[in-house]
Amino acid sequence: MAYTAADVKNLRERTGAGMMDCKKALDETGGDFESAVDALRAKGLAAAAKKSSRTAAEGLVGVAVTGTKGVAVEVNSETDFVAKNDQFQDFVRNATEAALSLASDDVEALKEAAYPTGGTVGEKLTNNVATIGENQQLRRIKSVSVSNGVVVPYMHNAQAPNLGKIGVLVALESEADAATLEALGKQLAMHIAAAFPQALDADGLDADVIERERKVAAEKAAETGKPADVQAKMVEGAVKKYAKENALLSQVFVMDNKTAISDVVAQAGKAAGTSIVLKDYVRFQLGEGIEKEVTDFAAEVAAAVAG
Repeated sequence: MAYTAADVKNLRERTGAGMMDCKKALDETGGDFESAVDALRAKGLAAAAKKSSRTAAEGLVGVAVTGTKGVAVEVNSETDFVAKNDQFQDFVRNATEAALSLASDDVEALKEAAYPTGGTVGEKLTNNVATIGENQQLRRIKSVSVSNGVVVPYMHNAQAPNLGKIGVLVALESEADAATLEALGKQLAMHIAAAFPQALDADGLDADVIERERKVAAEKAAETGKPADVQAKMVEGAVKKYAKENALLSQVFVMDNKTAISDVVAQAGKAAGTSIVLKDYVRFQLGEGIEKEVTDFAAEVAAAVAG
């Protein structure tokens, strides 16, 4: 029996189950709607996923490192109370460890990864939603690595080892000894947690954000009534100032409030007698940007049916 995008939508609304789970249920039941409802209920997906419409902006960030690779994972819950739950913390810790084995930063791939106690990460998450009684979501993953050097993890105000609300990873490429790199990495990580850089360097800053800053600066310059060439210099100066303050390598080190991060790294390399390169970093702050996320449900359903 065939089914349509409308059937997937109706099944999702009827059960609250995930879109892909609804599509799979309809596939398995030959498009029979009521049988698909029963199939989802039997798997416990309907009861668990009915909570999916509730906003999950609390939770935990987890960080983990193995060898020269590190990963950060954000898992959201509805309340901070759940974030303090041992079962939830164990899940975040294990999910973060599982993410270390992935070849990409894809959330769906993490859901399919093996969970240490059996089944998949996604199945364990579904079980947690059902047993804890709150919506929980695997939100994002980001990994960094070096070929020679260290990846240093840092958790600001940790609620448990490597679990908290602001997780940072610092990737340092160097032949310097591990102790030197670990010490430098921790200092840089503390700076990153406090200073909230938007990119490693100016070239990595979001072009749309830079353009917005340029427009704001142009409006301010126009209000001065100064000649056009002077206004142009004012605009460029404002954009350069924004880039300097928001790109990590040009930010002023919070620990001395005078040295650029690029110089901090260079000085550390000179002291170690070898080059040190700040290759990359990750900064995950719990819940950042959640209120801006909008899902195009119709497009998701159409894509699911087409796939």
